[in-house]
Amino acid sequence: MTDDLTGRWADLLVDYCLRVAPGEKILIASELEARPLVEACYRAVVLRGADPIVRLDLPGLSEFYLQNATEAQLASIPPVALYEAQTIDGRIRISAESDTRSMSRIDPARQAIVDKARDPIRRAASRKRWVLTQYPTLAYANDAGMSLADYEAYVTSSMFLDRPDPVGAWQELGRRQAGLIAFMAGVKTIRIEAEGTDLTLSVAGRTWINSDGRRNMPSGEIFTGPIETSATGRLRCGFPVCRGGRELVGIALEFAEGRVVSARADEGEDYLLSMLDLDAGSRRLGELGLGLNPGIDRFTGSILYDEKIGGTVHLALGQSYPETGGINESTLHWDLIVDTRTGGRVTADGRVVMENGTWLVGSDG
Repeated sequence: MTDDLTGRWADLLVDYCLRVAPGEKILIASELEARPLVEACYRAVVLRGADPIVRLDLPGLSEFYLQNATEAQLASIPPVALYEAQTIDGRIRISAESDTRSMSRIDPARQAIVDKARDPIRRAASRKRWVLTQYPTLAYANDAGMSLADYEAYVTSSMFLDRPDPVGAWQELGRRQAGLIAFMAGVKTIRIEAEGTDLTLSVAGRTWINSDGRRNMPSGEIFTGPIETSATGRLRCGFPVCRGGRELVGIALEFAEGRVVSARADEGEDYLLSMLDLDAGSRRLGELGLGLNPGIDRFTGSILYDEKIGGTVHLALGQSYPETGGINESTLHWDLIVDTRTGGRVTADGRVVMENGTWLVGSDG
């Protein structure tokens, strides 16, 4: 990516997403491949009168730790990381993997020990301002089936960085999404239908959140937390699901009284079942999201982008977002995408509000 484009990206993260102010301590965490964006963010933070803290991971070290550390080491909480999460003012997390399959060699049970132990760190960090973005690496481009140059162009378009006023574009998307939220706020029951999917759930009394690029960059969705005991029916993922370095294909779940009661997958079923049994909350839904970004129109294998595909629905197993009113707790938060763009629809309190990926109310109607 050009220096000018990287600088525009950094300005968007620092000003629009985090709203960095003088005197603040801003953590910038990434991998080596994202060095140009890390440096641009560092400079942008300094020029705003704030203090940057940089944390760079080296390829392979996390995998080595998970493979070779003792169980006591895995279950420990790094005190410096906890203190840092509690005391910083904001965090920029830049994903930049050089090998998206490296974690497939890790025993999920060992990863689960680390996730549970470090949950206090994640909770402390979530109470501060944060933004997550993803730097275009060759590994991500390969997963998307694109050349690196084409993938960089796709990333640029998805964040509106190719427009004269990216901030204005994000603000306009936020206004359109607010219109859909105004409608959904009065809805009690939602039914989602697509190939292999017929799922009904309640969102009565829950709060819808407008995700307009402040925390995820790119974004373009609205989401809420469904009533934990309400999901009934079946769900089939329209795309492969990439998690923990693994690709799962053909995930199909059956829900009763809000809980997954049966699960299968054409590929990766053992891993699916291990995640569902991770803890008491991993078989319940913690999120219902509606993808609304018109610049994200294809599957790439990266959930940061794919869950925002315009005209899709995603449902996350596990942890709820408290700001939605959701109360489900889990160390898992796993987004599963339902493609409603061909032959799918969403019904709200008996009224068809989205059909074949086109919204008939709110933002698009």
